[in-house]
Amino acid sequence: MSSNLNGDLRRVRIEWVRQIAENAYVLEYQRFFDFEAGQIISIALSADESPRMYSIASGERDENIQVLFNVVNEGHLTPALSCLKAGDYLWTSAGFGKFTGTTGKAWWIAQGTGIAPFASMFRSGQREGKVLIHGGRYPDSFYYSDEFEPVLGENYIRCCSREIVSGTFHGRVTDYLNSIGPLSAEPLYYLCGSSEMVVETRDLLIKKGVPFTRIVGEIYF
Repeated sequence: MSSNLNGDLRRVRIEWVRQIAENAYVLEYQRFFDFEAGQIISIALSADESPRMYSIASGERDENIQVLFNVVNEGHLTPALSCLKAGDYLWTSAGFGKFTGTTGKAWWIAQGTGIAPFASMFRSGQREGKVLIHGGRYPDSFYYSDEFEPVLGENYIRCCSREIVSGTFHGRVTDYLNSIGPLSAEPLYYLCGSSEMVVETRDLLIKKGVPFTRIVGEIYF
């Protein structure tokens, strides 16, 4: 059986798989473990193949586990995941990892499906004192916006790089950060996205006065 940083994989039943945007899907399966918001899991289609890692999008008290993913056409796993249906099975680990949230002030800065751990934190009740900045290429890239916007209000900033959309900043996350003034050193700054995005955003935050020790980065899974 394949193993990972948190032990062996376990066979679970798929509850549903839904397409929510072009090439973007959410799947949900039966939960068998406790976890901390922000953690990741390993997923495989069989017990004898190497698993891939994905962030949990569910809240800590939710009945099932939800995973958000983009289909990569040349990828090994995501095309197959998108074709699963209710009643099918996959293999998954319990949650693990240290990219976990805080009840204190924090900025959540995400790219694409890197929003998943912040959805988990939000759904787990971590809402007070939070600023969420989400970067996406198109208007349908802002996953879970129907949950974030009513609660976070002006502290929910969407950055659309490919299209001009009313109420949305036109440009990348780093463009938005460049457009605002110095930043407070008080909050924690969580970054989740591609390696390039995390490094570029981290360096920008430091230039704006944020101590390196207040920045927590995760290459998105």
